[in-house]
Amino acid sequence: MALSTAKIRSALSDGLLSFPITDFDKNGKFQADTYKQRIEWFVEHDVSSVFVAGGTGEFFSLGLEEYKEICKIAVETVAGRVPVIASAGRSVTEAKEFVKAAEDAGCDGILLMPPFLTECPEDGIVEYASQIMQSSPIQFIYYNRGNGILSAENVKLLAAKNPNMIALKDGVGNIAALNDTVKTVGDRLVYIGGVPTAEIFAEAYLSIGVNTYSSAVFNFMPDMANRFYKALRAGEKDTVTAIIKDFFIPFCRLRDEKKGYAVSLIKSGATAIGRSAGNVRAPLTMPTAEQEKRLIALIEANK
Repeated sequence: MALSTAKIRSALSDGLLSFPITDFDKNGKFQADTYKQRIEWFVEHDVSSVFVAGGTGEFFSLGLEEYKEICKIAVETVAGRVPVIASAGRSVTEAKEFVKAAEDAGCDGILLMPPFLTECPEDGIVEYASQIMQSSPIQFIYYNRGNGILSAENVKLLAAKNPNMIALKDGVGNIAALNDTVKTVGDRLVYIGGVPTAEIFAEAYLSIGVNTYSSAVFNFMPDMANRFYKALRAGEKDTVTAIIKDFFIPFCRLRDEKKGYAVSLIKSGATAIGRSAGNVRAPLTMPTAEQEKRLIALIEANK
């Protein structure tokens, strides 16, 4: 049974969120047994919510049947300890199918991705999201990113039209625009940081009242990710600065060497610590051997 709305909002408001990578075998097929182990490992390391089949989980490369299995495994493994949020997106018709699958599996909420590829006017985005949100009573988080970016007033409108929209995830990193949204919409929504490698924005997020964010590096450095988050919330500036300088800045520089590395490097990191989830699916590509060597060195230096 899904958790209450109050419990979901509470978990999204305070605590570190993370998105497990999706396990594939050497032939690129979904690997259920290691995925189950990965989910359990996440919960054991104190995440406040688990977002499955998200951006880091390669949602756009997953088939519906794989997605159903992922949701089922996650819900059964987490067993109500924290919220399980699954993703949906693509066309309205496809998104409704993914939402129904997540709901049937017992997921607690949906992270609604922007439409794929097509450039969109904001009123069209509101209609797109509303049609999907109104297809199910499940709780929704709207991911403000890519070709689905909404202004403050349209976020407010979307929330007003859809009572089951409980949160906004920022994937833009425009702090001025996000501050406008936070102040315009107020506590009607929970606000989540969601740019790639969100820790690099964490101080700015916190300054405008965005208390948490999604951590991709949690997939291979959960202890450091938790240490950083706790230091951030406790106002331990020296610790925050040191971790950003020693790990996140060089990691982001490595990430920016090729498009898609925000996901690919996470899979490489998981392999480096002995928790491989296989390679990414096309059109993403894996890092080179030299880049993986640098990543391993960075991990070793920041354990």
